[in-house]
Amino acid sequence: MAGLNLKHIYKVYPNGTKAVNDFNMEIEDKEFIVFVGPSGCGKSTTLRMIAGLEDISAGELTIGDMIVNDVEPKDRDIAMVFQNYALYPHMTVYENIAFGLRLRKLPKDEIHRRVTEAAEILGITEYLSKKPKEMSGGQRQRVSLGRAIVREPKVMLLDEPLSNLDAKLRTQMRAEIAKLHAKLNTTFIYVTHDQIEAMTMGTRIVVMKNGFVQQIDTPKNLYNYPGNKFVAGFIGTPQMNFFEGTLKKKGEQVEINFDYSDAKVTVPYSMLYKVRPSFLNGEKKVVIGLRAENVSLDPAVVKASKAKIKVKVSHKEELGNQTLVYGDINMEGDGYTESATRIIIEAKGDTEFASGDVLEAALDIDRVHLFDKETEESILPRIPEHNFVDCDVKGGVLNFLGNSMQLPPAISCVDGKYELLIPSDAISFKGDVEVNVVSSENINGKTLVSFELGGRRMFAVAEEEVKKGKKKISVDFKRISLLKDGETAVEAMPMNVTFKGKLIKEKVVEEVEKDGKTKKAKVVKFFFGIGDAKFAAPDDMANKLISAMGVKKAFTEELRYECTPYDLNFDETGISAEVVDTVDYGKEKFAVLKIGEQTAYMLVEGNASGSVRLVPAIDKLAISIAEKDIRII
Repeated sequence: MAGLNLKHIYKVYPNGTKAVNDFNMEIEDKEFIVFVGPSGCGKSTTLRMIAGLEDISAGELTIGDMIVNDVEPKDRDIAMVFQNYALYPHMTVYENIAFGLRLRKLPKDEIHRRVTEAAEILGITEYLSKKPKEMSGGQRQRVSLGRAIVREPKVMLLDEPLSNLDAKLRTQMRAEIAKLHAKLNTTFIYVTHDQIEAMTMGTRIVVMKNGFVQQIDTPKNLYNYPGNKFVAGFIGTPQMNFFEGTLKKKGEQVEINFDYSDAKVTVPYSMLYKVRPSFLNGEKKVVIGLRAENVSLDPAVVKASKAKIKVKVSHKEELGNQTLVYGDINMEGDGYTESATRIIIEAKGDTEFASGDVLEAALDIDRVHLFDKETEESILPRIPEHNFVDCDVKGGVLNFLGNSMQLPPAISCVDGKYELLIPSDAISFKGDVEVNVVSSENINGKTLVSFELGGRRMFAVAEEEVKKGKKKISVDFKRISLLKDGETAVEAMPMNVTFKGKLIKEKVVEEVEKDGKTKKAKVVKFFFGIGDAKFAAPDDMANKLISAMGVKKAFTEELRYECTPYDLNFDETGISAEVVDTVDYGKEKFAVLKIGEQTAYMLVEGNASGSVRLVPAIDKLAISIAEKDIRII
């Protein structure tokens, strides 16, 4: 049994098409992972790279403890089930299942044990003597699964295995495959374009679009916390309702206005603490998402609701115990055409509605989803990137939510009122400001801590669980920003340093041991060329670049090297730079550097000045192909 680790996996075809872009995922042993998305999204290509049927253009794939980029498919200890059963028509079921084992020259009694055991698990023991043509589609798919099971692989790969079956048989086979996963107790990776299959089978789901991973999460979390509009619309039946609109903050209330209609509702600002202030000015366009079950026409619910809109009914779909009511929030809309005002409402099956009826609908506003209209990313993320609060600065002291903090010398701004942006991962639970921790939740490996400060809810990303109750926090000032009238008055310190360069191969003379004697000989060495300097490249890093890019391109393509301000040192053999300033953040000082056209920062112990040379920590470098934006290391 084995887990998998996919690091910066790319698939780029010779014509430059990127089928898979920077795929990163750690799959635990015995998980059932589902890749889902529309045709052409890269899900099958990713599966085929795991199987070894497609070369990996860049990145590192590990199965168990072994890097398998260059390992033949037969040696990866995986088994694959395809959409096409691909059974040998002239062989019996027994012979089809046993065929691969015979090629491996396993003993006959071992082959018989595995085949009969697999047949028993799959419920096809009575068909072992039959030919495939004598069996139904579902039975043939079981034979295909049996052929994979007998391999006793570390990982089972299934590429849309149920797409050729009818709806009833697909439902039955979904249950069979889930049961099979529980019995075999091994890692399953399953590809499908059917979101119902994904939601009912996977322990975690990878949603893909155009070669990019959109979101990785459990079925429940994907449904309740979609990270963008695509995921929100792809997961769930019927599709989520999407409306265009704006958000306008008025004191402690926010007015949600629906464009192209008279509809609007008001919600407490406390519901939207995670939303950036720039979205609350009544001008920036947002997409408002509500699922059909979160809109109600039930008279009792409507009467009790404080968030109501009018809907003009167009038609309905009766589905037995439920009815899908189609309508429009624009009284001139037709409700048939998919538009920014059409709405689908889930109602009880015995409710009567007539075309043209104008009804009041109650919105479950606690279930609203909000997306940036331009980027389509959620502006109500489960883990917020920033906290936004009003503040003022007076005499170098920052005042917000009833607390005062002395600003470090590096932050200089005129006295006045501002909006303060504090990244959620820039708050640590060691400091002088007292808060009340309300909850601590593990979300996909990150701990989101919710706390109250001055009557306001705020969020922090911590390294470990923080218990409820009184705690003290501090803020990393180099990460904060101050906004005034929508413009940035104080920027956060850049945490990235970028260089351009190439991989260099040279023959150098070194003393080598041969036949017990020390001799001088020419050996090939690799270097990272950055600016006017070069640095010895570890063989493993150089080999990764050569393997990913090809021998020729590895030494001709421009590379992008990236590190942090903490990964630089002064050294006379390094890259030319000019110190233009030193900034003091209290506990830390940073030299402000001019490196060509780039302004970068570097941690220093004292003051620095003049022309200097820099050496990056080679083992901390992230390396990408600059032109194609492909991350290699």
